[in-house]
Amino acid sequence: MELRDYWRVLQRRWKLVVVSFVLAVGAGGLLTANATPMYSSSARLFVSTTESDSTQAYQGGLFASQRVRSYADLVKSRELAEIVANRLAFEGDPTRLSEKVSARVVPDTVILQVTVLDPAPEDARRIAQTYAEELQELVRELETPVGESTAPIRASVVDKASFSDAPVSPVPIRNLGLAAVLGLLLGFGLSVVRELLDTTLKSDVEASSIAKSPVLGNIAFDSATSKRPLVSVLDPHAPRAEAFRILRTNMQFVDVDSESKVYVVSSSLPGEGKTTTAVNLALTLAQAGERVLLIEADLRRPKIGALLDVDDAVGLTSVLVGKVGIDEAIQSTTGGLDVMPSGAIPPNPAELLQSNAMSDTLSDLRKRYDLVLLDAPPLLPVTDAALLASHSDGALLIVRHGKTSRDQLAHAVERLEAVGARAIGVVVNMAPTRGRRTGYGYGYGYGYGPEAPKGKGKSKGKSKDDLKEKARKPRQLKSTSKHSA
Repeated sequence: MELRDYWRVLQRRWKLVVVSFVLAVGAGGLLTANATPMYSSSARLFVSTTESDSTQAYQGGLFASQRVRSYADLVKSRELAEIVANRLAFEGDPTRLSEKVSARVVPDTVILQVTVLDPAPEDARRIAQTYAEELQELVRELETPVGESTAPIRASVVDKASFSDAPVSPVPIRNLGLAAVLGLLLGFGLSVVRELLDTTLKSDVEASSIAKSPVLGNIAFDSATSKRPLVSVLDPHAPRAEAFRILRTNMQFVDVDSESKVYVVSSSLPGEGKTTTAVNLALTLAQAGERVLLIEADLRRPKIGALLDVDDAVGLTSVLVGKVGIDEAIQSTTGGLDVMPSGAIPPNPAELLQSNAMSDTLSDLRKRYDLVLLDAPPLLPVTDAALLASHSDGALLIVRHGKTSRDQLAHAVERLEAVGARAIGVVVNMAPTRGRRTGYGYGYGYGYGPEAPKGKGKSKGKSKDDLKEKARKPRQLKSTSKHSA
């Protein structure tokens, strides 16, 4: 992935980053608020030798610097912890004391620093001071040779245990800062992982490559679609209406040599908006003066009758079984669109759709209309759409942005190819409007719309005739000057 790919991931998954950030900061704040304050106390010991000669003193210094590291390890020993516990009358396991204490050697010195952390500042000071004094005595006992009373090396307390009533932990600013950084990193990491694992279609190039056909349209997500699904009730300049006009224009470039066309409208799975797209495309084509017939070929879950408010008691199944003729099954709707509803739902939809009667019906309808659209079931659950596509000029595939996966679209195309059919194009449905530079969302704001922007495309106090007259004046002046020359 390139840097711009990460930026796109951040734009698409910013909500996940924000949630991770808020949760991390909240968890950090909660842990900080519930953490027990800890106080620190430190004492320092100086390790030295008793040599007086300068050469011996230098060697003794090297010896002391080596030994001081061993004394740092002694601080955590169980023997010293028991000694300190007895002196302080500590109740409980002496190892609990050793967990509170730590020791470090100041670099390039023979100074040993003993530090104690405890919830009580006074207890921290007492424990640190006792540890320093007892370590001093333990060093003397360990370094005194047998039969002698003086040790060649000794540890002296140079700084008594300090006292501070300011807790060293927790540090709210540091904890919240770390939590914020970790939350951002975690959110961005989860976003990248989710993006890599996400196989849904999010680009026109990817959809076109898998379907082996061009993307003919992009229908943006509109929360009002469920209440007003038809473009015929929308404002003529509404984005969804314009998107279907673009789709209508692109459809005219498919099979340009054919005088009449029959296309199946389908999708990979249910819920991708194929029926709404088929109805709105048919309405848009009819508004342009095309002779269009929309057939409800989904004989399992028909929906066109409810969308267009037509009676579906008589329709396609009635024609296929020979009960009525084609003319009796077709109903006209507002806008000049002809519709053939599904009719009664049969127990064997696939057998009806692949029958000779279906083929003959489509051949007859091809002679009557410029374009016949068949709203078919999804390709993957059932074979109805593939069977219909074999009798038609191809299938228009509807994919839902961010939901239809690459594998689902690829399998849908394979279903079509298995019966010798083809995908004529892809329509990306419910596409995001923000950040898109393709599709219907590009280029709006050129002055057309329900209302022109204030100060643009409109002159205060002047009519259209005044504007036209003003536009003609420069030409007249130019003509006059030309004659005078």
